[in-house]
Amino acid sequence: MSELSRREFAKLIAVASVASGVPQTPTTGRTIGIQVGAVSFVDEGVESVLDRFQRDANINALFIATFSYGRGIAGRQVPGQPLPDHGKQEYDAAFHGGNFASTHGNYYQHTSLKKIAAPDHPGFDVLASVLPQAQSRRMKVFCWYEDVFRGDLEGIEPLQEVTLSGKKAGTLCFHNPEVQGFWQALTEDYLRSYPVDGVMWGSERQGPFGHAIGAAHGGGRANPLEVTCFCDFCKREAKARGIEVQRAVEGYTRLAALVRDSRTANRPTDGSFVSFWRLLVKYPEILAWEKLWNDGQKSTYANIYQLSKSIRPDIPVGWHIWHNNSFSPFYRAEQDYAEFRQYSDFLKVVMYNNCGGPRLVSFVDSVSRTIFGDFPPEAVLDLTYKMQNYREATLTDLPRKGLSADYVERETRRAVAGVSSP
Repeated sequence: MSELSRREFAKLIAVASVASGVPQTPTTGRTIGIQVGAVSFVDEGVESVLDRFQRDANINALFIATFSYGRGIAGRQVPGQPLPDHGKQEYDAAFHGGNFASTHGNYYQHTSLKKIAAPDHPGFDVLASVLPQAQSRRMKVFCWYEDVFRGDLEGIEPLQEVTLSGKKAGTLCFHNPEVQGFWQALTEDYLRSYPVDGVMWGSERQGPFGHAIGAAHGGGRANPLEVTCFCDFCKREAKARGIEVQRAVEGYTRLAALVRDSRTANRPTDGSFVSFWRLLVKYPEILAWEKLWNDGQKSTYANIYQLSKSIRPDIPVGWHIWHNNSFSPFYRAEQDYAEFRQYSDFLKVVMYNNCGGPRLVSFVDSVSRTIFGDFPPEAVLDLTYKMQNYREATLTDLPRKGLSADYVERETRRAVAGVSSP
């Protein structure tokens, strides 16, 4: 698809408005958004989906999953989970992912990752297909793209992180200039090729310390020897900061051994928390490497923001903040809302209340076998509630009840207060 000029697009909107005769979403001044993948429009039709959004929820903003190799935001229902009451009644087990809009090669000169077109819906450009109908209804369209890849992509190997054990990871390194070049290329492609109303990038990842101790839902499956990143770019950055690389490697290796022992119920003589804290004191390089990783992620936010503003100064640029923010105090400490103001126009903080229940249980199960191994899971849950400043159901009831509306309100108020802090 060739790039759409604003004048050409205005004509498309005018035609769509007259032809469809659909009601336009009233302007409320508030963003009422929904996350949606290309597969919904392919399965049910653009007009049908937008009709439902307006009729059932008064939606005025679409956060379209334009780029991801993760089926969580771009695929149908997760296999094994109940199918919804609409759309195709089948799972897309062969999901591939990629760029669900058109890819314009001239923007990707400074990265080896060029062949990113999603093969899932041949001939369907989600932005070109949805934008005219959405804007004729006064519905804003945001590109939502996330930091999820697959290992079989042409050109991806030079961009991948390196684990503590020396293997290539499935994730990309923020300190690699080509990775920064890729995100800037994709951002520029979207902003120059389509008259979208905003962009939102997401990275549901955390640094090596949080990863090693399993401080996330699903963290019990994390291998502490596979934490990242220890590639040449990260080692070079570490040396520039005065961090001794070998001591960092040694510290994380000992951390991995401590995690493995803790998970096998081999409780240290001085207990879990004391042993973990002692290791952090002995090897300050552990947290220095954690900060190095986080600084790389933050630089990606800043680079996307600055590039977007250089192309379209009025474009809203924001971020999807991972659900782990509600569970892990370690991850939460690294998501400084006040700091985000430097390179953000908005934050879309994950507060999914239904799946929040089982996710919180998973987090508690994981850390109660590592850094909080001195306490039974029920006590770890109580500690989490106190540190995170909300109170919900018991471990037994959480998977069934989920989290409440009170949780959503508290997290929303905290976010608003956080971005308002000096």
